Amino acid sequence: MTIPAWLQLDAISIITMLVDIFIVTYAIYKLILLIRGTRAVQLLKGLVILVIASSISELLNLHTVNWILNNIWSVIFVAFAVIFQPELRRALEQLGRGQFFARSSAVLGTGDAVSLINELSKAAVACAKTKTGVLIVLERETGLNDYIETGIKIDAVVTSELLVNMFVPSTPLHDGAAIIRGNRVAAAACFLPLTDNPYISMSLGTRHRAAIGITEVADAIAIIVSEETGVISIARDGKLVRYLDEKQLADILGEVFMVKSQTSHPFWQRRNSNESNEKN
Repeated sequence: MTIPAWLQLDAISIITMLVDIFIVTYAIYKLILLIRGTRAVQLLKGLVILVIASSISELLNLHTVNWILNNIWSVIFVAFAVIFQPELRRALEQLGRGQFFARSSAVLGTGDAVSLINELSKAAVACAKTKTGVLIVLERETGLNDYIETGIKIDAVVTSELLVNMFVPSTPLHDGAAIIRGNRVAAAACFLPLTDNPYISMSLGTRHRAAIGITEVADAIAIIVSEETGVISIARDGKLVRYLDEKQLADILGEVFMVKSQTSHPFWQRRNSNESNEKN
């Protein structure tokens, strides 16, 4: 009877093999945590779909489809470094700062949703009364680390008082967006991408265009208060809904966080998306 090769290994070889497996596994785990908060997750999902499609086409002898996919793969491998450049840069920076082995941050628990909605609604109404410009972005499934890094790190629990004071004119944090991760303000004075939608009203300023732009590239929610009119708006999926009061804003946020609303029908669905073209 032949003894399997792995049973013939001595204790030192087994320990070395286990350490080797542990190091590789932990490195992969940290890499997954590194890209979890960025748009690279969606890119990886696309790569997985291409792998599955390529395997199926080869299995079913779909020669034309397989040829196209193989040529796509050659282009993807060339562009890999360009596509993942922000993530690769962040990994090297964290490695250099000794943060690669740091623990990941916690996400929002459902029990804090009601408190978060109340604080956001109160802050929006308070700023609307004084016509203080506000741009608040709520991170959801798609991570916003790329935009958080453009601002000033805060890492503080969300309160209406904190948000109101952050957007006071002529203060260091008032210009730009505040990004909320979970129930904490991750950063303030963040730069966001502007929408390229040619059908957006020319009367809408940079704040509204940035709110629409971030919801076009991510599944985030953006809350805006106009500094000219004090109008409260919310952007979602590249669409803008305006002229909200405190209850209406809370209803929409309740739908987002799956918190039961007092209205009989979803408020977001009742609003006309054409309001985005109305005058600011």
